[in-house]
Amino acid sequence: MQNIYIKGAKTHNLKNIDVEIPRNKLVVVTGVSGSGKSSLSIDTLYAEGQRRYIESLSSYARQFLERMNKPDVEYIKGLCPAIAIEQKVVSSSNRSTVGTLTEIFDYLRLLYARIGVTYSPISNTLVKKEEVQDVLDFIVSLPKDHKCILGFILNVDKSIKTHLESFLNKGFNRVYFDDKFFKIEELLDDPKLLPKKIKEIYVVVQRIAIPNIIDEETTREIADSIQTAFEENHQECIVYDLDSRKLRTFNNKFEADGMVFEIPSPQFFNFNNSYGACSQCEGFGTVVGIDEDLVVPDKTKSFFDEAVAPWRSTKMREHYKNFLAQATTNEFPIHKPYLELTADQKKLLWDGNKFTLGINDFFKIIESNFYKVEYRILYSRYRGRTICSECKGTRIRKDASYVKINGRAIDELLSMQIIDLKYYFDELNLSDIEHQIAKRILLEIKNRIQFML
Repeated sequence: MQNIYIKGAKTHNLKNIDVEIPRNKLVVVTGVSGSGKSSLSIDTLYAEGQRRYIESLSSYARQFLERMNKPDVEYIKGLCPAIAIEQKVVSSSNRSTVGTLTEIFDYLRLLYARIGVTYSPISNTLVKKEEVQDVLDFIVSLPKDHKCILGFILNVDKSIKTHLESFLNKGFNRVYFDDKFFKIEELLDDPKLLPKKIKEIYVVVQRIAIPNIIDEETTREIADSIQTAFEENHQECIVYDLDSRKLRTFNNKFEADGMVFEIPSPQFFNFNNSYGACSQCEGFGTVVGIDEDLVVPDKTKSFFDEAVAPWRSTKMREHYKNFLAQATTNEFPIHKPYLELTADQKKLLWDGNKFTLGINDFFKIIESNFYKVEYRILYSRYRGRTICSECKGTRIRKDASYVKINGRAIDELLSMQIIDLKYYFDELNLSDIEHQIAKRILLEIKNRIQFML
């Protein structure tokens, strides 16, 4: 049956009407207030669908449900079990966004936590923890006739004896320095064996002959030793090749370029949580500060035409003249309307450089003169809610932008229009492993984006 037939509907103020509604289509019931829209759609059509569904249940199940009366209608044909979605205003708060209401943001957080890769902002190198398997692979890759030491470095200091006693109690027997092995007991009995100019001592966890790495049991034993070395020396261990005299250090910490990074997790990207929210705006995306719309009220004006409002007065015009004098040096287009300036040009106007002061520098001077009433009044004229300078309005902590997928951080995706977000995911290029990990997450994101379009 292609349609739903309603015959003789008389519920409430319906006057014995007949209606034919097409199935599998979006149908809108419209009309003036009191015309019977709800009586037809909810009290007749939906009520009959629910009643039929409940009657299809067992007598045991029906005893827990409220009895539903048949609506005042002659008959309804072609009707399936129905559901009704309550009409209500979606509640939101200052922390709500399109992404949170559609749950796209929740899936984005999960996606970046699963397959996101962290890069150092200093050198743009990949940040990676060196695991037990990485050390094991390096050892296996050494020439088969070589011997090596697996252990960790003990930096020599005034309490060397205390360190050696501690390691001896933990079960370590040997150390290596000056191209020789020494028993820890011998060093404790005769401290003169320790030269004064030695830089570092290698505490030996295991001595390895490469040809012996052939079976699973030996591999498991070395892996246990690697884990022990990591735990004993603040997540660092060494492999010293006795034949080539080459030292390789492995770091199990999530760090690079002297910076320690957070391991990505869903909460790391969550601005509704203190852990993931921007520290400056606390996850709201805006702060009370200098409002750009008040400083430059008419963005069709150029700098030359006095677009910067606080520099128009006779007293503050000196700042306008100083910036204008350096415009040629700074290659700043003084006749270009403010709204047509590039991001770099706007940054120059606001932040200045070594040649000239910008708008932000001007307001810092105003702040330093707050003991004068006129300066406080001037400052208050341009104060309002403005985009957070730390997170650029994305609300999440700054270091979350170090985690990327295909070269894009999550804060870039949060700033996109929904159509641009669709193009990004349509063109997303992942490895087979990444795609397998994120397959279901990507499907949910694409479905919600398509729904919004």
